[in-house]
Amino acid sequence: MRRTVLALGLALAAGSMALTPAASAEEGDAAAGKKVFRKCQACHTVQEGKHRQGPSLYGVVGRKAGTAEGFKRYSDAMKAHDVVWDAESLSTYLENPKEAVPGNKMIFVGLKDAQDRADIIAYLKQAAE
Repeated sequence: MRRTVLALGLALAAGSMALTPAASAEEGDAAAGKKVFRKCQACHTVQEGKHRQGPSLYGVVGRKAGTAEGFKRYSDAMKAHDVVWDAESLSTYLENPKEAVPGNKMIFVGLKDAQDRADIIAYLKQAAE
């Protein structure tokens, strides 16, 4: 009986350790995301109200698509995109912007690496705090 309980405990511990890297990958690393954001900063900032070719991404998490205050160059497709940006919708968009919102104006081809997307989303969340 004691061996069975010990074996079960070890199996559960091993299983939870196997899940840890995946869980942390989904959460993202804001410091790493700041580096990934360099790919975006030619067109975007994380400063409130400071727009470039694209809108400021300050406060993008939790904001309805196509509604950054003061940004006037949204495509009709983005204005009609009925989503409030969260980690999942941002990840989908950042992976392939043209496929996620057909007709949007963003020329960036996307971030194919899931960890890069998780990291940049963590950075965007932190930048608005």
